[in-house]
Amino acid sequence: MRMPRVGAVKPRALVGEFIGTAFLLAGVVGSGIMAERLSSDVAVVLLANAVATAGVLLVIIYMFTPVSGAHFNPVVTLVEALLGDRRWIEVIPYVAAQIAGGVCGTIIANLMFDLDAVNVSTKARSDSHLWLGEVVATYGLVLVIFMLVYSGRSRLIAGAVAAYIGAAYWFTSSTSFANPAVTVARTFSDTFAGIEPASAPMFVVMQLVGAALAALTMRLLYPPARK
Repeated sequence: MRMPRVGAVKPRALVGEFIGTAFLLAGVVGSGIMAERLSSDVAVVLLANAVATAGVLLVIIYMFTPVSGAHFNPVVTLVEALLGDRRWIEVIPYVAAQIAGGVCGTIIANLMFDLDAVNVSTKARSDSHLWLGEVVATYGLVLVIFMLVYSGRSRLIAGAVAAYIGAAYWFTSSTSFANPAVTVARTFSDTFAGIEPASAPMFVVMQLVGAALAALTMRLLYPPARK
């Protein structure tokens, strides 16, 4: 997941983050729409959504790791910078590419299912138990990634992240957004995977809290002198 810290951000890396995040959101939103059209059982819809999301994650991480590091998530980029593995000047371009890609992927998903390109979500997700779910989901995701990186097992990240997110759809109350770019993008689709704009800011705040706690945990488990 780490890239060299020298030189400017390569355009190919930003393109990789854009395309990868677009595929991620097309998978999240598109599978939610398809599942909801095929079944009225919420459990079946959530299961289909989780399996499709895990599958997309597995593939895009394998595809884009050599190109961009396969973050597709602003908190991953931020934690990498916090831990000293990425220059802060690279963070804004990465995050911008991730958010833009996510919005694009959501729009494509809407269009694939004959919906308006942008239909702002009205799905409220604003309860405190959901916020706690986002802290837990994000904390776990960041730990999965960086503990594998720091222990020299980066080759396992694709499968581990896919498995974790697939499981976290079910064991967290929020269904594990765990990604600010995903959260912003999902405000653009009033479908199963959507989140109303008014609910999104607190989700992002909780994701940042989870990421910060994970960064602190990594510092405890892997002090700088032992890296």
